[in-house]
Amino acid sequence: MRLPRLVTASFVASTLLVAGLAGCTSDKAKTGSGDTVVIAADLNSSSSVDAAFGRALQLRVDQVNSSGRLGDRKLELRTQDNRADITTSLRNISAFADDPAVAAIIGGGCDTCIVGAAKTINDKKVPTIALATSDQVAAPVADHPYLFKLGPNSADSAAATVAELRRLKFANAAILYTDDLYGRGAKEALTAELGKAGIAITGDRSVKPSATDISQAVGALTEPKPAALLVLAGPEQAALAAKSAKSAVFKGQMFFDAAAASDMFIPNDAAAATNNTTMVFTQILAIDDVIATTPAKAARKQWFRDYVSRYGSYSGVASFAADAIDLIASAVARVGGNRDQIRAILETSQTDGISGPIRFTPANHSGLMPQALTLLVARAGRWRLAS
Repeated sequence: MRLPRLVTASFVASTLLVAGLAGCTSDKAKTGSGDTVVIAADLNSSSSVDAAFGRALQLRVDQVNSSGRLGDRKLELRTQDNRADITTSLRNISAFADDPAVAAIIGGGCDTCIVGAAKTINDKKVPTIALATSDQVAAPVADHPYLFKLGPNSADSAAATVAELRRLKFANAAILYTDDLYGRGAKEALTAELGKAGIAITGDRSVKPSATDISQAVGALTEPKPAALLVLAGPEQAALAAKSAKSAVFKGQMFFDAAAASDMFIPNDAAAATNNTTMVFTQILAIDDVIATTPAKAARKQWFRDYVSRYGSYSGVASFAADAIDLIASAVARVGGNRDQIRAILETSQTDGISGPIRFTPANHSGLMPQALTLLVARAGRWRLAS
């Protein structure tokens, strides 16, 4: 599902505006020793997920700057479009890394782009937080000392899904996954969890991430009438799977993993098909159901309101972008734009963020904790807490 033309154009325009402003920075910013600290973002402007990342990044940068938490320093967001192309992304990241004003980089949803740029990121020693879904973007740590991942981990998402299958006493399930870096890794993690739980796999099928008709694969998986259909795919593919399963008159339970999360409201053409689907994700998509009993929960509700106030609706992935800015900003407040010191601070960061509890260690550069994940259920066209 692509963004409406107007929204996509708006995102591209804002990207160009930021890039244009970046070209007019002061001499202090260019040396990396002044009051302006640049955070660079490598995003795909035609992706609805990356569009949400871009909006969230700019909002959070504006909030950090207006808060005064950095003293005399200010953050500047500088964005380039990678078009989901590995070569273009590598060129963008190399240019960012060569600019001394850039203190850190944030990568969007293109898994292969970050993996393809990993050597450059590490060779040029620029701390980078990846918002991509694949666990491979930041592992193994020994090979990725400057790379960090912020988002749900496949093993954690799989564990939460299988725990619910066990609670429901489901004997079997089928798996649909995208044939890409994320999908293959997520399928491996889920298969392992199902094996440990003694839940049989009635079949598994892969689909191309760009496919617009996956009815044949879904039909083959639902024909044996499994108790559950487990979908490991991004928002567009997950919506297609739901509609295809409804057309196949599938009577079992459907589960999405965290990669399927997108807007708070499910698109009208997929709402009926998705009804009663369970998804593993953070609480942010159902924040209206959350009572602000802690400062962290209150902060999440405020972030949700601020994002909706500026952009009109909410995208679940926006919280990861906001947390990425917060983590970098906290480091900048202590050490300015010093990349090595920012990397060292990120590696031991612990916070209860907008997404949930985050903890990086020297042995683990994928910081979102399993406790951040919960179960959501689609009801009447939007996501709600399962309990």
